Amino acid sequence: MSGIPHDHYEPKAAWEKGLAKRLPIVGLMYDTLMIPTPKNLNWMWIWGIVLTFCLALQIITGIVLAMHYTPHVDNAFASVEHIMRNVNGGAMLRYLHMNGASLFFVAVYAHIFRGLYYGSYKAPREITWIIGMLIYLLMMGTAFMGYVLPWGQMSFWGATVITGLFGAVPFVGEALQTWLLGGPAVDNATLNRFFSLHYLLPFVIAGLVILHIWAFHTTGNNNPTGVDVRRTSKEEAEKDTLPFWPYFVIKDLFALAVILVVFFAVVGFMPNYLGHPDNYIEANALATPAHIVPEWYFLPFYAILRAFDGDVWVVIIASTLTGGIIDAKFFGVLAMFGAIVVMALVPWLDTSSVRSGRYRPMFKWWFWLFVVNFFVLMWVGARPAEGIYPYISLIGSTYWFAYFLVILPLLGVIEKPDAQPETIEEDFAAHVAGDDAGSTPSAQPAE
Repeated sequence: MSGIPHDHYEPKAAWEKGLAKRLPIVGLMYDTLMIPTPKNLNWMWIWGIVLTFCLALQIITGIVLAMHYTPHVDNAFASVEHIMRNVNGGAMLRYLHMNGASLFFVAVYAHIFRGLYYGSYKAPREITWIIGMLIYLLMMGTAFMGYVLPWGQMSFWGATVITGLFGAVPFVGEALQTWLLGGPAVDNATLNRFFSLHYLLPFVIAGLVILHIWAFHTTGNNNPTGVDVRRTSKEEAEKDTLPFWPYFVIKDLFALAVILVVFFAVVGFMPNYLGHPDNYIEANALATPAHIVPEWYFLPFYAILRAFDGDVWVVIIASTLTGGIIDAKFFGVLAMFGAIVVMALVPWLDTSSVRSGRYRPMFKWWFWLFVVNFFVLMWVGARPAEGIYPYISLIGSTYWFAYFLVILPLLGVIEKPDAQPETIEEDFAAHVAGDDAGSTPSAQPAE
C-alpha cells in the first residue's frame, strides 16, 4: 500500500488472526478503505468511482445481453430487436448498456483532463499514467467492436471504414486487414470475432483497473496543489491527509448519485439521443449511408484522421521522402494513433518542475485552449469532409500535436510559476479560511 505512514490492520480475534495468516483479504480491504488521502481533494477527484460504476454496469448488462444475442449476420439485427421487444426488461438493459458507454467516456475524458491539468502524470506516477492510457485504448477498442454488434447500417459501414485503415499500412496492410476481418470484407467472421473480443476485453480492462488502483495506492494520490504528503512521520502525514473512509467515500457516493440522476433521466426519456438513426436500419452492403460517422467519443480522433489529405504540405513531404510509402491515408492513420501516443508520453514531454497547473499562469491558457480544441475537433469530426471543415480539422490537429511536442516542453523553460504552498495542510487551511470568509476558491472548476 501507500508509503505514507498510517495505522495498518491488526487482527485481534483468533479467527481474524487465522484468516490473516492464510488469506489477508481483510487487511487488504482495511488498508484500501483507510488509506491516507490528501485532505484537499476537490470535486474533480470523483470520477474514479463513476468509472468503477460504469465498468461494473457494462460488464453486468453485457453478460445478460449476450445471453440473448446471436452473433450471425443473418440474425444479429433481429436478435437485438428481440431483446428490445420480447426479453423482460430487455429495452432497459440495452439502453443502460448503450448509454453506459457514453457515461464511461464522459467520465474518462474528465479523468484525463483532470490528470493533465494537475500533473498527475509526473514522477513518481508515470507508470500509473501509462496504465491509464492502456485502459483508455482498450475502452476505445471495446466500444468500437460493440458498436458493430447491432449490425445496423452505421455499424456495418463504420466497421468497413475503420478496419479499412489497417489496409493502409505499407507492405502488410492487406494481410493485416484480412486477418482482422477473418476474410476479404466485413462479414460473419468479422461479427463473430468482434463479439468474442467485445465480451473478453472488459475483463482485461478490469484487471488493468486493479493494477491502476494498486499503482496509485503505492505512489500515493496526487492533489490539486501537486505537493506531496509529508512522509517523515505519522503525525505530519495525518495533518495532510484524511482516511479514505468515511470522508471521501461519502463524497464520491454523493457525486455518483447526482450523476446517476442525470444518467437515468437520459436512459428513461431520451435513450437514442446520442445514437444514429441509420443504425436502426439493417446492414446492407449495397447501400452506403450519405455520411458515415463514428460514435461521439471517437469524433476528435476521426477529425484528426481526416485532416491530413494529399494536399497538406507535411503529407506531401512525407510521401516524397518515403517514395510514396507514406501516402495521405497512412499518414492520417499515423496521426490518429500518434495523437494518443503523444498524450501517453506527456510525463516526459512536460519539462516543468511544477506539478499542478494551478501555479502555472502561462500553462493555464494553453491548457484551456487545448480543452476547447478537443471539443472543436469533436464537432468537426461529425461534419462532412468538405468546405471549411477540413481546414478546421487541420488547425485543430496541428494544435493537438503542438501542445504536447512544442508548447509543454517550452513552457518548462520559459514559464515563471506562482508560489506554491509548503504543505497540503497549509493549502487546506487557506481554503477553509476562504470559505469561512464567504469566498469559494475551492468551488472554481479549475481549482
